[in-house]
Amino acid sequence: MRRAEYHCAAHHPRDWVEDTGAEVAFSGRSNVGKSSAVNAITGRKGLARTSKTPGRTQQIIFFNLDETRRLVDLPGYGYAKVPVQLQQHWEKTVRRYLEERVSLRALILPVDCRREPTVLDWQLLKWCAASQLPVHVLLTKSDKLGHGKSLQALRQTRESLATMPLVSVQLFSATRNVGVTEARERIVDLLSGQGNGRKPA
Repeated sequence: MRRAEYHCAAHHPRDWVEDTGAEVAFSGRSNVGKSSAVNAITGRKGLARTSKTPGRTQQIIFFNLDETRRLVDLPGYGYAKVPVQLQQHWEKTVRRYLEERVSLRALILPVDCRREPTVLDWQLLKWCAASQLPVHVLLTKSDKLGHGKSLQALRQTRESLATMPLVSVQLFSATRNVGVTEARERIVDLLSGQGNGRKPA
């Protein structure tokens, strides 16, 4: 993970990395901490560009872990101030990526642990369940809650997702380094097709 390198930012499917090997994609609501999670998990502070402005990630960004494995940062969703035409382009592109990408092994879904999953989060989770695509939920910003409340949020989220066997959940904080090792190990398993992940093609 620590040898992760930026590969490219693709605005159109024709610019995507060749669909071979294995990759895990990060998807979630705008400003929920996707890019910060990528940086923490790889141990590369400036690898993925972070911003306090929602909607900053406007392309599909590919990071190489080695010659055959990648992490992918998808545009965030649910930010109302993004122009409708651009939002529709993102949605169409991300949908095509999720539906067509053969090398995709799993999705990482950051969710603010202080809030319930959004309607769009649930739509994504249900689509992944129907497509047999594993999802690992990161309950981000867990440092903002006390120990007891963060464990309560973890338990409640696991209970709400109990009917989805390919979904796993953990607490995570990029700021305090909470759950980083656990997330890293889970991603390695998913990239290898273990832990209920999609088998390598």
